[in-house]
Amino acid sequence: MAPDKQTDVIVAGHICLDLIPDMGQAGLAALAEPGALVHVGGAVLSTGGTVANSGLALHRLGVAVKLMGKVGDDAFGRLIMEALGKHSPRMADGMIVSGGEQSSYSIVISPSGSDRIFLHCPGTNDTFKADDVSEESLDGAKLLHFGYPPLMKEMYENDGRELEKLLAKAKAKGLTVSLDMSRPDPDSPSGKVDWRSILKRILPYVDLYLPSWEETVFMLGSDRSGSGANGGAQASVSAHDLASISGQLVEMGAAVVGIKLGEEGLYVRTTGDADRMSRIGAAMPSTIADWRERELLAPCFETTVVGTTGAGDCTIAGFLCGLLHGLPLEETMTAAVAVGACSVETLDATSGIVPWTSVVRRIEKGWRRRAPGLPLEGWTPGTDGVAWIGPYDKSRTNPV
Repeated sequence: MAPDKQTDVIVAGHICLDLIPDMGQAGLAALAEPGALVHVGGAVLSTGGTVANSGLALHRLGVAVKLMGKVGDDAFGRLIMEALGKHSPRMADGMIVSGGEQSSYSIVISPSGSDRIFLHCPGTNDTFKADDVSEESLDGAKLLHFGYPPLMKEMYENDGRELEKLLAKAKAKGLTVSLDMSRPDPDSPSGKVDWRSILKRILPYVDLYLPSWEETVFMLGSDRSGSGANGGAQASVSAHDLASISGQLVEMGAAVVGIKLGEEGLYVRTTGDADRMSRIGAAMPSTIADWRERELLAPCFETTVVGTTGAGDCTIAGFLCGLLHGLPLEETMTAAVAVGACSVETLDATSGIVPWTSVVRRIEKGWRRRAPGLPLEGWTPGTDGVAWIGPYDKSRTNPV
């Protein structure tokens, strides 16, 4: 079905049903003990994946969005469709319901003191193809955001040719193209493909490439364990690491590379090629000249973390929203980490997302940044080049 004329963003790709139990104080050791009965609290049942997380976050921010994912006609699929419909009567209009297929689901385990663990069934995401996003469905939109191709079999097989076909179709229609990734299980078929080769194929069609650090070092790293050259841990990231890896991605064809660093914030590197920047597409802001040849880091905002599920997807939603509002790069990045901070204040991905004006108001009232945890030698605060966003005084324990 073609989107409304008012649609600004189409969010397509991976969608699933998330079951998120409240782990309380249960740690990873308790979960690893054979035969253990681990007491947990209530559970949140919510939609997950790029389509639901980034898409619904954009909707809550006030962006006109159309969701395009694929579910089965089973109980999980019905729950997903019902959940989307609660946000807006037409929110699920662009979704595909495939008869006889298993809908995707994840069990999200967040043990105390450890990062999340995902038990994931890809289901109908594995059969999503480029033709599931029709030419007609792109009419009237400014931006296509696609997410999680490593969890979608058709998108990563055959050296990513199906993904290339989809992204090229959107660029031919004049849309701005945004792409998010996910880190596959290294022992899965997706974990064994040549992701560097796929990136070389697809990034010329990607205006905004927005992966996480762990995903990036896995796909570009020399080993296949997922640790990459620097172990994949944010604590090991340096200015040199970020500049080196983002430079490779820009050389492959992306105009803007945003690397999500978890609690350390968002790093962005942009091309110096004026012609490439001018081809960003329909969502290109009037401030685009100020985006060219930049390298910036935006630290996260102080907040009470309840859950981190979908925080990266919501950070992307904030970034896309800033772009659509025509903001300078610094303000766009600030909006991105602000929306990400709103996300972690609730157990699920999007319940904490507030309207755009409320996000802006909270920032303007002096929302404090987190103290940096990365090695910052050589980083110049408040200027072009690698910089903190907003005033930063090294004599203080926090950015001001």
